Amino acid sequence: MNQRQAVEDFLYHEASLLDRPDLDTWVSLFTEDGRYWMPAAEDQADPINHISHVYDDRVMMEIRRRNFVHPRASSKDWPVRCSHLIGNIRIHIDPSADSSAPDSGSATGDVLTVTSNQHVVVWYRDEQRVYAYRGTHRLLCAGNQFAIREKRVDLINPDAPQRSLIIYL
Repeated sequence: MNQRQAVEDFLYHEASLLDRPDLDTWVSLFTEDGRYWMPAAEDQADPINHISHVYDDRVMMEIRRRNFVHPRASSKDWPVRCSHLIGNIRIHIDPSADSSAPDSGSATGDVLTVTSNQHVVVWYRDEQRVYAYRGTHRLLCAGNQFAIREKRVDLINPDAPQRSLIIYL
């Protein structure tokens, strides 16, 4: 399998985990230092000096996951159903990646930046919501195996009021 097909399969696999939703397995796709970021403004430069809709490290992802699956969580009162459509997948090799980094987690240390357009339909509390965004994944890779170092979700309407996001996009 070529690298393009492997990357596409990885994105489709990630989307299927979110569609189920299977947050237990989804969180395991991230590196220990992985981040999930949803900026609250177009072209937002960083998540530290500006407000974001979501900026989670691995610990916060674990907390959200536990809260989502907890038997007494309000999210359990209503089924959550999602459907992801992914297109315009582009792969860029990150020339600044340090392949000798000890925490690279891969034999080659390659870092790929993958961009895609995604449309997500979420059904929750008898309401359908539609989100559209440009996704950017920074992936550590070893052969055709990948781990997410960072996922950035740039909504097409980031400055619009957002209803409570019950699930990661």
